[in-house]
Amino acid sequence: MDKKSIYLREFDIPQYSLREPFLPSAAEIAAKAMPNLTAEAVSLEVGSDWLSLQQQVSVCQKCPLCQTRKNTVFGVGNPAADLMLIGEAPGATEDERGEPFVGQAGQLLDKMMGAIGLSRENVFITNILKCRPPNNRDPLPTEVAECMPYLMQQIAHIKPKLILALGRVAAQNLLNTQTPLGRLRGDTFHFGAAKTPLVVTYHPAYLLRNPADKRNAWVDLQRVQKMLTE
Repeated sequence: MDKKSIYLREFDIPQYSLREPFLPSAAEIAAKAMPNLTAEAVSLEVGSDWLSLQQQVSVCQKCPLCQTRKNTVFGVGNPAADLMLIGEAPGATEDERGEPFVGQAGQLLDKMMGAIGLSRENVFITNILKCRPPNNRDPLPTEVAECMPYLMQQIAHIKPKLILALGRVAAQNLLNTQTPLGRLRGDTFHFGAAKTPLVVTYHPAYLLRNPADKRNAWVDLQRVQKMLTE
């Protein structure tokens, strides 16, 4: 079985849904766009500002979520990544482990990244909020306002080539819009003073509930792959 078939099988997408030639291989993407850093290189790359920011997040008490969380969820991955993935907020499992996108949604996200030759080691994954909202409700505007400066500092440090917003809540907060996710997909936006390109796709948890939209998500991932190699 060729690599393309393996990727499609991992992402649970029938091969007949592809209508365009497959883009560069995983090895080519990793070599050209986002080489993995060794543990020593990561330590050198991160620097004291990054470690200081992690510490600030870990003890943050700016909003009432600090009273109900078990762990803050700073993010995971390569702090010099070309691709930054941003979701909405930690869930129960993320709150327990202090890591974003674990459990079934995290497993699907790993497959989504694997489908375009990437992994947690060569992207950076985080959320709008660093603490879990009770009962996994949507973030409140006041919570977003308090937590957004942490995300902005992360983006400023990483300087990603591309941001991928995962889901409606992340996309609408990043873009300051109430436009439905379906109308945001397929466009390229520019985020912040650096005008970092930003694209939107479905949240993995949504795809678990709505598997028919995996084909649309695959189209989004192909765009991401192409943008990273241009």
